[in-house]
Amino acid sequence: MNGIISLETKKYLQDKGLLFWMIILPIAFTVIFISVFTSGVDSDTREQVITSIIPGYTVMCVFFIMINMVDTILKDKNYGMTARIASTPLSPYKYLVGKWVPNLLVVMIQIGILFSFGKIVYGVSWKQPLILFMLTILIAFTVTGIGLALAFLVNTINMGIAITQVIAMGGAVLSGLWVPISMMPDFIQNIAKFLPQYWAHQGYQNAMAGVLESTLLLHVSLVLLGYGFIGFLIAIFRYPRFLKRARG
Repeated sequence: MNGIISLETKKYLQDKGLLFWMIILPIAFTVIFISVFTSGVDSDTREQVITSIIPGYTVMCVFFIMINMVDTILKDKNYGMTARIASTPLSPYKYLVGKWVPNLLVVMIQIGILFSFGKIVYGVSWKQPLILFMLTILIAFTVTGIGLALAFLVNTINMGIAITQVIAMGGAVLSGLWVPISMMPDFIQNIAKFLPQYWAHQGYQNAMAGVLESTLLLHVSLVLLGYGFIGFLIAIFRYPRFLKRARG
């Protein structure tokens, strides 16, 4: 398991494309949209917009790590790596953890960089920093858990990319990551409450403002953990079928 973690981490460190998709592009989108939506508004409105956009676009962009997870796991399957690993004493559980941990770390680093950018450039508040860190771990767990499930459900990378875009972009629209959820129709507001992006965004916004209460924190935590665990269970359940189709 440690070998898989080490190998995957080295791959990520050498992947310049990952740096673009996970850091450079989100920062560019954040700057552009903040410039557009804060043009000509008063200082209070500007602060509200920034406090919504920084965590909103961060939550949206972390879901794109799922493309990388699908690509890595399907390559293992198609190049015979999965079959070779299965012939060793390494258990399926440890194989999944080995694939999961590097992606979890990447997402946490990504969130840390994007939030630090927001604080340095736009002066966003971190009034509950410990809770912000806890939420970062939770959303990273959620995203990578869903990513594992997706990797073991799809057959091609193109299918994984398409589904990831639906989850990331569609979830962003429905969860109020682009437009404040209060401006959405009532039926969309009701749908949003079933999505992890909505709860992650609400948690981040309240923690940044220093008003995240224990009841809401518990609710957010249960939703995010629930999605992550469901993803892991799906991946474990699908692994035997995935292995049968792996190239020897």
